[in-house]
Amino acid sequence: MTDAGHDDFLDAVAEGEGFYLRCPRDHGSLPPQHVCPTCGSAELVRDALPGEGTLVAVTRIHVGTPAFEDETPYRLAIARFGPVRLTGRLRGNAERGDAVTVDVAENAAGERHLVFE
Repeated sequence: MTDAGHDDFLDAVAEGEGFYLRCPRDHGSLPPQHVCPTCGSAELVRDALPGEGTLVAVTRIHVGTPAFEDETPYRLAIARFGPVRLTGRLRGNAERGDAVTVDVAENAAGERHLVFE
């Protein structure tokens, strides 16, 4: 299954041109969205995703889904990039509060996902 809005977002991140959607009240959200999930505004514009984010949560996964079973255990994290939070796999030894960058990787099943380094 593909999702054009999410696939466009992953393509942009992979090319170093990540973006988020901003409404007139400066709420941020991630594609695919047609209205702001905070205020309901339909006036969304693309804004550049900051090049660096901050880790706000980190956990270690010991029993992964079938798509990640060959990579278990792995670390999963949430990072704040400006007004949005992204969830992705964490590479390296970064911990909560550390600065990270975001990229795109593929799991063993060929599915793309976000990674932080």
